[in-house]
Amino acid sequence: MSLLRLTDRGLYCEPADCFIDPWAPVSRALVTHAHGDHLTWGCDSYLVTHDGLGVTRERLGQYGSRVSATAYGETRDINGVRVSYHPAGHILGSAQIRLEHRGEVWVVSGDYKIDPDPTCAPWEPVRCHTFITESTFGLPIYRWPSQAQVFSDINAWWKGNAGEGRTSILYGYALGKAQRMIAGLDPSNGPILTHGAVERMTQQYRDAGIVLPPTTYALAANKSDDWSRALVVAPPSAEGSTWARKFAPYAAAFASGWMRVRGARRRRGVDRGFTLSDHVDWPQLLTAIESTGAERVWVTHGFTGPVVRWLTEHGLDAKAIATRYEGERDDVAVDATDASGTQDEIVSGSSTVELEA
Repeated sequence: MSLLRLTDRGLYCEPADCFIDPWAPVSRALVTHAHGDHLTWGCDSYLVTHDGLGVTRERLGQYGSRVSATAYGETRDINGVRVSYHPAGHILGSAQIRLEHRGEVWVVSGDYKIDPDPTCAPWEPVRCHTFITESTFGLPIYRWPSQAQVFSDINAWWKGNAGEGRTSILYGYALGKAQRMIAGLDPSNGPILTHGAVERMTQQYRDAGIVLPPTTYALAANKSDDWSRALVVAPPSAEGSTWARKFAPYAAAFASGWMRVRGARRRRGVDRGFTLSDHVDWPQLLTAIESTGAERVWVTHGFTGPVVRWLTEHGLDAKAIATRYEGERDDVAVDATDASGTQDEIVSGSSTVELEA
């Protein structure tokens, strides 16, 4: 019998009688991180990491008192199942969840990235027999540029806009992506303003000890100030809104892994696209899977088909499982035909897709 099985409420561990990132209310939820597709309101109890306690309680609101926390690497016995949380490098408090029972070890990755990030604990490989991995960007065309270059480009774009008298608005997910962007900004360019959703999560990061440049809640900023030198960090939902138009004239940019593919920026309707993702790219995905030593790999949300095919052709027992996890759901998504021409090209890595310069 498998240690984990897929049910209509999510991944279930029968010996421990608990769910991993359930998508419906359950009695006991083990949660990898606080993004909405992994965190369900209404569960009787939640277990998260100490680092993720603040953001999780902030997201759950009235259910926040039901959350308890564990340290990275700490082992808990739940009905004979040894459970521990290990850094996933995705956002503050994100974790891979390791479960061990009768000599069998499973690891649920949640969402993860290998790139170092000053706003969260770095990803660590965890050895196991079965690894459940995301595949948000599971195509060979997704290969991230260096973070140093991305932030250099963002700061140069901001400085150029300020020189032209235009406010800069940078869109990214309010939890995780926004704080990572703020950490890479050069405050000597001008003031950093934040949308309310971003500021609430940014305060949780500061409360957790994450050092970030100073920011000001945009609606609390002095409206008589010259905002032309400011950079505003906002969630994608604010794009084109009345809230955004108050900063006119402005230039808008979007930070996402999807910006790697030509046309994504155009569909988003912004002036610039910066390739910055909190998920693994193709080579990082394969490196992570190999580092686990897993014999079996379950692949979820994203380009599951190409990843399963590649793993199977390289000798692993791999299969796709359908979940409600969505990866970068607030970003512009592309399908396989968007990114390439055929599935064969996608899997082989021989795609001739045009990428942003």
